[in-house]
Amino acid sequence: MRATVMGSGSWGTAVAKILVDAGNDVTIWARRPELAEQINSGHENRDYLPGITLPEGLRAVSSVPEALADAELVVCAVPSQSLRENLATWREDLPGTAVLLSLAKGVEVTSGKRMSQVIKEVTGVPDERVAVLSGPNLAREIAEEQPAATVIACTDESVATALQQAFAAPYFRPYTNTDVVGCEIGGAAKNVIALACGMASGMGFGENTLATLITRGLAETIRLGMALGADITTLAGLAGIGDLVATCSSPLSRNRTFGHRLGEGATLEEAQAATNGQVAEGVKSCRSVRALAAESGVEMPLTEAVYRVCHEGLPVAEMVDLLLGRTPKPEVYGARPEPAGN
Repeated sequence: MRATVMGSGSWGTAVAKILVDAGNDVTIWARRPELAEQINSGHENRDYLPGITLPEGLRAVSSVPEALADAELVVCAVPSQSLRENLATWREDLPGTAVLLSLAKGVEVTSGKRMSQVIKEVTGVPDERVAVLSGPNLAREIAEEQPAATVIACTDESVATALQQAFAAPYFRPYTNTDVVGCEIGGAAKNVIALACGMASGMGFGENTLATLITRGLAETIRLGMALGADITTLAGLAGIGDLVATCSSPLSRNRTFGHRLGEGATLEEAQAATNGQVAEGVKSCRSVRALAAESGVEMPLTEAVYRVCHEGLPVAEMVDLLLGRTPKPEVYGARPEPAGN
């Protein structure tokens, strides 16, 4: 498959490597010409994946028309909040039959739309040519060829299967799904929960607290997903609990690292400095995920607490008291499937 990865950050670069290793003809677009030249001449992306040797077959360019020419698969590897702007720039050069695959895990703040919805709205591409990739996929571990799996979701199962074959590398195992909503909600919500887990870690709390936050975070993700039409089994899989555990547990996770610094008492600006000047996706997504929950009538207390810390100045210690002081409830509520008939 002729594939183009639009974006040369750590995950975009790792995905480009996967595609080459899986036997595809791959081009990666870098906004800066000097980064494209670095990848071509030195076979390394020192800015985002230092020390990782990239395949000689990976071609990097900084021209959008050159990158997109004749592509059968266009991988959108830019942050969620800039996807719309980038798509508007790329639109005229997108091949008329290409499949567009989103790597971004977030919900657009300005519109409350998922990334697949943004792609369709900006480009006019039909459902069957829009897919998403989501799972427990920390970029550096995959670039190091540590074994991992992911989910590729598209409403057209045959397209998902074709992409599965294109991404099947010796160290990377893709699964297919038709539940695009579930994959996207799982990916967006886990960033918010990872912030909460990082805050708890930064305050010195241990594994009991982490397990509690992950499990209760999954519960509110399921409630939101089901309200939006997701399949509960998707959120019990790689794109749900799998991604949640990896992002909430690993120091390689920018969201967890950002939250950890907040838990230690850092300001948002100081936490940003600790993550190479980049704001964690969960800081932005907690606003849009919270809005989706309100529109859907879904209770998401962890998301609400993270929002209040990041955007209303609530001290992290007070967030803990707020969560523990909530009215007691059954463990499962608001998302229990209707019992099957006799």
